[in-house]
Amino acid sequence: MQITEGKQVTLHFSLKLEDDQVVDSTFDKDPATLVVGDGNLPESFEALLIGLSAGDKELFTVPPEKAFAQPNPNNVQHMKRSDFPADMKLEPGMMISFADANQAELPGMIKEVHDNLVIVDFNHPLAGRTLKFEVEIIDVKDAD
Repeated sequence: MQITEGKQVTLHFSLKLEDDQVVDSTFDKDPATLVVGDGNLPESFEALLIGLSAGDKELFTVPPEKAFAQPNPNNVQHMKRSDFPADMKLEPGMMISFADANQAELPGMIKEVHDNLVIVDFNHPLAGRTLKFEVEIIDVKDAD
């Protein structure tokens, strides 16, 4: 059975940077199971699975535009240090959860910390990166 929209797929996958640094992988643990179209994978990654069947192994190179987009300079915000708790230790590279206007979780990475200013990057951490997406399809069946 081939993968199409709405099929339940069990697979192993790995997501790597161009230098082969592993970002995420199931190859060393239990496989992942998802329903194509349920939002567990970005649409562009799901599209790569369409037409594959159990037993297929593929390696895809995914450019930033098809992965997590290019970084948007408008997603880098300058915030007052006083916007953060006084006892909070802020360091570059630190991920902090913020709430957007709809109170949904919005992760931001601290880029710079100054006396009265904190620069926070709300771009996806993989924005601008070409990724290697490796999959091994274990099972494809109709979703329950």
